[in-house]
Amino acid sequence: MKQIYVIGVGLIGGSFALDLKKLNAEFVIYGIDHNDAHLDEAIALGVIDEKANLQDVKGADMVILAVPVDATLEVLPKVLDIVNDEAIVFDAGSTKEDICLVVKEHPKRRNYLAAHPIAGTEYSGPSAAIEGLYKNKNNIICEVEETAFKLQEKALKLFADLGMRIRYMNPKAHDKHIAYVSHLSHISSFMLGKTVIEKEKNERDIFDMAGSGFESTVRLAKSSPAMWTPIFEQNKTNVIETLDEYINNLKHFKSLMEKGDFDEVYNEMEKTNHIKDILNGIQ
Repeated sequence: MKQIYVIGVGLIGGSFALDLKKLNAEFVIYGIDHNDAHLDEAIALGVIDEKANLQDVKGADMVILAVPVDATLEVLPKVLDIVNDEAIVFDAGSTKEDICLVVKEHPKRRNYLAAHPIAGTEYSGPSAAIEGLYKNKNNIICEVEETAFKLQEKALKLFADLGMRIRYMNPKAHDKHIAYVSHLSHISSFMLGKTVIEKEKNERDIFDMAGSGFESTVRLAKSSPAMWTPIFEQNKTNVIETLDEYINNLKHFKSLMEKGDFDEVYNEMEKTNHIKDILNGIQ
């Protein structure tokens, strides 16, 4: 396996490219992107070796699709139309059900592996790519049984070589769970940032008074709207459900404060402290 094509050379695709180049010097990494300036930047930064066009993937051993999920719905079937029978194609999208459905009946469905590496930062573009982004990160694989065994082996070995942990899940369950642990947190961060910007008109006050707690909570509000709007659209039903539950909890917390029931406020926070045990790892 030598010819690797990365479609979308930003944070996710670019980080895969950097790790692959470090993993094997014989790999040739080709970049495909709708933004030609991104390709020039990726070459200058050493993220990719050469520019390519979509038609060039006919010679690919592996294709990594790292574009927004709405674009994936359009590009993935086209890639499968072109690739040879021995090529493995995987994506890194934060939604899985719609993507799996769009290629369900494709004659080369066996060439595609539905993946979601749980990794990233709030930054975007080729300059955001970093080595080691995927080390010790979980990678959710959906419908593995739909991928040809020898091709899934190729991708799974690569993930293992990059230090990733694998978990298998069906697409519907993936989208429901990820709505809670990822999509809701991004909305919460965006809306916290919006609230502060609207009420704190003096930007100097925000800069001077914001502590590390605010900075960490609002960090995700720096994420790309071009990436996150399609995610919210594709996972709309699950996201609305999580928002309803989140809003109910906020209203309950507000009502406790209005009633002056700070013993129960304390109890609510103490019960929620259990999240630190969960995030420290389930044995």
